[in-house]
This record gives sequence, C-alpha cells and structure tokens, in this order.
Amino acid sequence: MQKISPFLWFDNQAEEAVNHYISIFKDSRIVNTSRYGEAGPGPAGSVMAMTFILEGQQFQALNGGPHFKFTPAISLFVNCETQDEVDYYWNKLLEGGGREDQCAWLQDRFGLSWQIVPNALSRYLSDNDRTKANRVMQAMLQMKKIDIAALDRAYAG
Repeated sequence: MQKISPFLWFDNQAEEAVNHYISIFKDSRIVNTSRYGEAGPGPAGSVMAMTFILEGQQFQALNGGPHFKFTPAISLFVNCETQDEVDYYWNKLLEGGGREDQCAWLQDRFGLSWQIVPNALSRYLSDNDRTKANRVMQAMLQMKKIDIAALDRAYAG
C-alpha cells in the first residue's frame, strides 16, 4: 500500500470524475468503492469514497458534499515527452467543460487543476545559459497549452 495518496474531495461527482480519469490514463483502475449506508450523510447506496490508480499512483476520492472546493494551489502535474502527449492530456482533461489557464495549467470540469508539462520545458528552464532559459520563460508566459516547437524556437534564439 502506498504511504501517501492524494485525497480529492468532490461534492457528489467522485464516481463520474474517477471514471473520467481512468479512461484517460494508462495503468489505471478502480481499486475500491464504498457506499453510504442508511446513516448517511449521503443518500443510501450512493458512492461515498473510491480508491483508484492513475499511472501507478494511488488516489482517494470522496463525495463529501459542497463544503470544500478545489483550488489551483494544489494541482496534478503530468510529465509529457511529446506534443502529441501534451495535446492528448490537454484535450481529454478539458472534455465536458474544463477551463484553460496560463502556462500549462487547466481546470477540468470537476474543478481539479492539472499541469500538462513537456519535459522539454523543465530542461530548457533549468539550462545554465540564462539567456536561453529566459527566452523560453518569455515564450511560455504567452501560452496556455504548451507548444514544444515554439519552446524549441525560443531556446534556439
């Protein structure tokens, strides 16, 4: 069992969100589902909590009611190798009403924030040549979804 797992609080759409996420990521599955009983506080038989795996990472989801909302202060970071991979995750996570934010960030239709980041961005930004890294930073600040070819051009000067 994984020692630390992200715990995601949903109003009442945990099952819908979990099914959406496992349809997107490889090596993903539902591990366990528990349901509310007669004692509530949710409707008897409705999903209370779910344990699920995305790309080998365990998560917990709860239908806890409207008391708490997601904030961009916590996001899920997805490392990507190629533009096709960036495009795939970006488009899939936005399906059904998500919102694009700046600099590789988006919020899915459940309000959860994600960062869809190509490895090239991290590599370029950590380059010892600060002129190149600064050009990449300036290019990235103009983007929502990251365009690797545009980063390559900025890096090359």
